[in-house]
Amino acid sequence: MDGVPVRVLKPTTYMNASGAALASLRADPAFDPARDLLILVDDFAIPSGTFRLRGEGSAGGHNGLKSIESALLSPQYARLRIGVGPLPEGVSDWSEYVLAPFTPEQREQVEAIMPQLVDAVTKWVKEGTS
Repeated sequence: MDGVPVRVLKPTTYMNASGAALASLRADPAFDPARDLLILVDDFAIPSGTFRLRGEGSAGGHNGLKSIESALLSPQYARLRIGVGPLPEGVSDWSEYVLAPFTPEQREQVEAIMPQLVDAVTKWVKEGTS
């Protein structure tokens, strides 16, 4: 990407077990998650149509990030949380909600922020997070 080598991994597991996808990266002695890893996740705790990029932090209850932190033995990696929330009134099974297809409104919201998401990822690849 713009002259910077990039590897894209897409877990073949459910997000809750996505830490397993990092085995090939962890095996590389030059791999530094704090510098070399950006995780993109959906997050129902963030309003749909928004996102948040941070250089490190907690899993914040996100089971996929918990799996990644367990695999890395560290919370020091960048994460781009893409909002799909809030949970609709009366929804008690959040897993069913996040696994369901987007509503037309949600699709529009995500498509509307796509250029900003691309810019955020591009900037992270070139400069990292601070």
